[in-house]
Amino acid sequence: MYSNKKLEEFKENIKGKYVAIMGMGVSNTPLIKYLLDLDVNITVFDKKTEEELGKALIEEYVLQGINFSLGEDYLDNLHGYDIIFRTPGMRPDFPAIQKEIERGARLTSEIEMLIELCPSKIIAVTGSDGKTTTTTLIYKMLCEEGYNCYLGGNIGTPLFARIDEMKPEDIVVLELSSFQLMTLEKSPNISVVTNISPNHLDVHKSYEEYIDAKKNIFKYQTSDDILVLNYDNEITNDFANESKGTVRFFSTKSKITSGVALEDGEIKLIDEKEKISVININEILLLGMHNVENACTAIAAVKDLVTIESIQNVLTTFRGVEHRNEFIRELDGVKWYNDSIGTSPTRTIAGLASFKDKVILIAGGYDKHLDYTDMGRYIVDHVKILILMGQTKDKIKTATLNEIKERGGDIELPIFECETLEDTVKIAFQNSVSGDSVFFSPASASFDMFKNFVERGNKFKDLVKDLK
Repeated sequence: MYSNKKLEEFKENIKGKYVAIMGMGVSNTPLIKYLLDLDVNITVFDKKTEEELGKALIEEYVLQGINFSLGEDYLDNLHGYDIIFRTPGMRPDFPAIQKEIERGARLTSEIEMLIELCPSKIIAVTGSDGKTTTTTLIYKMLCEEGYNCYLGGNIGTPLFARIDEMKPEDIVVLELSSFQLMTLEKSPNISVVTNISPNHLDVHKSYEEYIDAKKNIFKYQTSDDILVLNYDNEITNDFANESKGTVRFFSTKSKITSGVALEDGEIKLIDEKEKISVININEILLLGMHNVENACTAIAAVKDLVTIESIQNVLTTFRGVEHRNEFIRELDGVKWYNDSIGTSPTRTIAGLASFKDKVILIAGGYDKHLDYTDMGRYIVDHVKILILMGQTKDKIKTATLNEIKERGGDIELPIFECETLEDTVKIAFQNSVSGDSVFFSPASASFDMFKNFVERGNKFKDLVKDLK
């Protein structure tokens, strides 16, 4: 029977230690329950109050021996801890955290401990766009082949609490955000970077810091590891020069001599000896050239692990991940689509390009300090009615009007500004006619009005389903 010696050593060494858990979020809740069984002294730190987190939940944890430091000054009590588990959204350079590290504490996270202690092969995906779809495709292709797989990271459920189940022959597939990668000190066996464009500049100090965080996915690889890179993206192409592992490129726009590429309407495996056709892009169920790119990325990651038949079975049946250009319903000849995952201009641009005809676009949300200039050009080319809301509505409107002005100013493009998501749906419903498509892709984060893009997308779907 298999025994994970590294994990057993971890369990033995953490006994009696004082552990600080930063945040009661999705990734840390299973971690807390896991550590409870290891005779660990746990304190949970969270900026939210007891009322905001739920008094009954807190009381239940207190009865199990967990301590809490809550509210505005929650970090004032951070002193004397052996290990600090940070939540992904928390910067690692908070003064209170840095002070504890200098005193001798170890800073880590649920995902970092998983990568460090997991006995299985790990495939991890990061990038500015396409992460979730690519990660899901990789997972489904491996499952189709018959592997026992685990899906987690920024997608699915936190996996550290399931690490006792994992065996060397299993495969763990992770989606990793820049926040999760910031303090990573061990890289996965197969690392994938879909693309890089400006994102999360409301949290990262600079674009350079954001790029450096992404680099950690391959920074600690060895010559036995694989790095999958986007040949068509200038930044990811340059990553090849820093790789210690074997670089494997994918491309939908360029001719490459080795890797996975789109040629003559087919995705092909390419090496110096031959080109093998995998699938015609017309057979791929997912819409849009961005999803062809996602397919190429996934194939590049798994090509040594699965058969072409398994790849084809997935690509011809997979309808997509929820909240990603998701078809909701058709009402009176109008089709409604939910793309709440569109949290950046590049995501929304890719979505717009997947439609043959101009759409009614609902956009706007929390401001991550991104540039909407390029999106203005796509809106003028692909949108017949623009409906805006949220903090970024002025930025998107300005970018659109500037583009219209640049083209001579005689382009008719109605623009509506709304205060709520309910209002945007009402305006779209009133101004749509049979044959139209309404595309909800905010090109912005959700935090000005919603907890996350999932809550925002579900609300949009509920509103659309209620239309009569």
